[in-house]
Amino acid sequence: AYDFIEKPFNIDQLLVVITRAMETSRLRRENSELRRKDVVSAEMIGSSTAFRTLKSQLDKVTKSNGRVMLSGPAGSGKEIAARYIHAYSNRANAPFISVNSASIEPERMEEVLFGREAGAFTGAQTRQIGRFEVADGTSIFLDEIGDLPLEVQVNLLRVLQNKSFERVGGNETIRSDFRVIAATHHDLARLVQKNKFRADLYFRLNVFPIQV
Repeated sequence: AYDFIEKPFNIDQLLVVITRAMETSRLRRENSELRRKDVVSAEMIGSSTAFRTLKSQLDKVTKSNGRVMLSGPAGSGKEIAARYIHAYSNRANAPFISVNSASIEPERMEEVLFGREAGAFTGAQTRQIGRFEVADGTSIFLDEIGDLPLEVQVNLLRVLQNKSFERVGGNETIRSDFRVIAATHHDLARLVQKNKFRADLYFRLNVFPIQV
């Protein structure tokens, strides 16, 4: 049951209700399909001592909302580990949001993360919703966090502290309830020593460190 119609009914009203019911049904199917894909992509198979140790660590953080830092060489499976955490978390019914810091041009990073308002800069003709806004109620995976520009690190720190931000070119405060899972192949502690990564951001992200 989606809604009710009073008799005698108006045909236009009936069509609107039916259209809304069909759209709701479509969204539910899409969410269910995304959930199924997340679970499938998060399947982890292995029996070695190292694998069992890793899986045990991941299981301990799935039900928490604490931030997780996954470290390990490229190709070791950090994104699979992140998807596993999400798939068995209390946010699993929402899609997994992923951002690869290394694949985004530095000048577009804030726009991608926080969104932009129409007219924010030349060529910005429409509003764009950022990934942190999309991640409201779910997990956001910040891959290759060590490649994040220093100027963006400042803004990310503020977002983690306040769970709020403004779109580029806007002044409206956007609030979002997200869980951050970060990953890097860098030695972030060494980058901190070299002043290439903010120490305060490192400690904010490194709540549950897990080596993959």
